[in-house]
Amino acid sequence: MNSATVAPKGCTNFKTRQLSRLLSRHYDAELAKVGLKTTQYSLLTHVLRLGPLAPGELARHMGLDASTLTRNLQPLLASGWLLQEAGADARSRFITITPAGRNKQAEALRHWKTAQQRINAALGLERVASLHALLDDCTAQLQAGAADQP
Repeated sequence: MNSATVAPKGCTNFKTRQLSRLLSRHYDAELAKVGLKTTQYSLLTHVLRLGPLAPGELARHMGLDASTLTRNLQPLLASGWLLQEAGADARSRFITITPAGRNKQAEALRHWKTAQQRINAALGLERVASLHALLDDCTAQLQAGAADQP
């Protein structure tokens, strides 16, 4: 194949953001039934899975910058689903999930599964699996390239 036949058309950033917005609307509509946004469900799930952890560590695991994490944590802290506790010294903090947060995450998980099953049905399991593999590969390549930057 010559490069002219495989050259991408359009802006990769626009196309991925367009898909991301469509997927987010789909998941947000389902998670709204339990009063959560996709970002909030993701935060609850990460803290549940990773256990008590420092905000910076949570941000790294989720690929977020500190200010975005802080903004996204606020409603979960205010709702009592997460706690921000003092760490070993005055400068350190840890984020933990509360029993109410565990219950909210479990309730939301059922709706997340419904959203996931609908996406799988709409796109087909093979296409979704291929999309996941492609996204994982692209993420790894871009992260490796970023590590090579000064």
